[in-house]
Amino acid sequence: MALRLLALQSSLLFAFQLASSACNSDIKGPYPISLVVYNSIKGKNLTYTTEIAYRGILLGAMKKIQASTSTFRFTTKEDSNYGPFLVSVNGVAGNPADHTYWELLAKLKNGTTIRPDVGVGCYIPNPHDTIILKFRKWDQEEDHVVCNLLYVSC
Repeated sequence: MALRLLALQSSLLFAFQLASSACNSDIKGPYPISLVVYNSIKGKNLTYTTEIAYRGILLGAMKKIQASTSTFRFTTKEDSNYGPFLVSVNGVAGNPADHTYWELLAKLKNGTTIRPDVGVGCYIPNPHDTIILKFRKWDQEEDHVVCNLLYVSC
C-alpha cells in the first residue's frame, strides 16, 4: 500500500510540474517600446525608451518613464465613463479655445502608423512599437472628430 501511495504521489507531482511548466511557457518577459513626444506647433521632439510588461498598457509604460526621468511629465483626467485621457505632456496642455490637443499615434514594427481606437489607459503596445504623443492643432472641420478622440479610452 505504501508503494502504491508513493507511486501515486510521484505521478501527481510530475503531473503538477508538467502542467505548471506548460502554463508558464506562454508567459513572456518585458519588451522594449519607444515613446516620442512630438510638438508639431513648437517643433521640439523628445524620445524615451522603456520596457513594458507583456501585454501591459501604455499608461503603465508612461508612468514608468515618468518615474525614471525628470524630463517626462504627463497628466491624465479620469472620466467615469471612458477612463483616463491625456491632458498634458511636459507642461503643455491641449486647449479647446486654441484648437490644440494631444493625439495618440503608434508606429508599428512594420512602419505603419496608426491612430489607436482606445486611449492611453487601454492601448497595449506591441514589442518595438514607437508610441507618438503628438501635440497638434485642429481646424473647424475636424471639431467633431477631435471631440471624439479626446474621450476615446477603453
